[in-house]
Amino acid sequence: MKLVVLDGYTLNPGDLSWEPLKALADVTIHNRIKSNKASIIAAIGNADAVITNKIPLQKEVLEQLSNLRYIGVTATGFNIIDVETAKNQGVTVTNVPAYSTTSVAQFTMALVLELCHHIGDHNTAVQSGQWEKSLDFCFWNSPLIELEDKTMGIIGFGQIGKATAALAQAFGLNVLVYNRTIYPEYETETCRFVDLDTLLKDSDIISLHCPMTNDTAGIINSDSIAKMKTTAFLINTSRGGLVVEADLAEALNSGKIAGAAVDVVSEEPILSDNPLLEAKNCIITPHIAWAPHEARSRCMQITVNNFKTFLNGDAKNVVS
Repeated sequence: MKLVVLDGYTLNPGDLSWEPLKALADVTIHNRIKSNKASIIAAIGNADAVITNKIPLQKEVLEQLSNLRYIGVTATGFNIIDVETAKNQGVTVTNVPAYSTTSVAQFTMALVLELCHHIGDHNTAVQSGQWEKSLDFCFWNSPLIELEDKTMGIIGFGQIGKATAALAQAFGLNVLVYNRTIYPEYETETCRFVDLDTLLKDSDIISLHCPMTNDTAGIINSDSIAKMKTTAFLINTSRGGLVVEADLAEALNSGKIAGAAVDVVSEEPILSDNPLLEAKNCIITPHIAWAPHEARSRCMQITVNNFKTFLNGDAKNVVS
């Protein structure tokens, strides 16, 4: 069986091994390809199977791939695939769930702590000589914030939302959760489920952990921001499209909310005209919450197992 990896560098920039996958098929690995229709079709050719991270496989591409029988997505989200067309053509589609739960929850709290302490900025200040010139034994360039007894609102309570809630409570935060499903077993003195308006109104920090759907697209917009505290922070490690970026930038620049930290934006890599690049107190990281070596190793292992079980006629993590 012929297998093509379309954008292998994203998962494996050289610190993982493709050998377990090569043991299962005749594998061609592309570190990167252009994401236009012609390039994708040319790269896949007559392959029986394809693995992709962010290269899209939509209807106009899938219809040209008559040999294709399997698509493996090396991510949890699979919106880059036209699953309905794949299903109609008899193509099995799998994803990799739950591999980055710990990493993303940890990264979420790292963003929170950076907004509270501006560690990077203070390091830069010291390196540039400001501490040496200080008249006092210490100094700070921005307010420093303690988390204990403040409130973190979590929108979306899947595995990452649950893991983030546990870390937040370990820091002494009270947690409010807005989720389609309420889980009574998670409610405690420091964690409770509320409606969205209550979460927006009462949270000091709001963290997004919901999938991108018709219902959640643009859930953070001028109307929802207007309900937040002026001291609130927004964190997004989920999907860029959950936020109306122009509305968030305006809110930051006008002081409607105090700060934001995002690991995802609406179009990636980020475009030079993204309004968040000019927003005040806005931290932007390049979609790396999922990417520690440990998480990528798990992703690789599950990717290989997904393909192996497909070959054995018992495919796991099927989304089609």
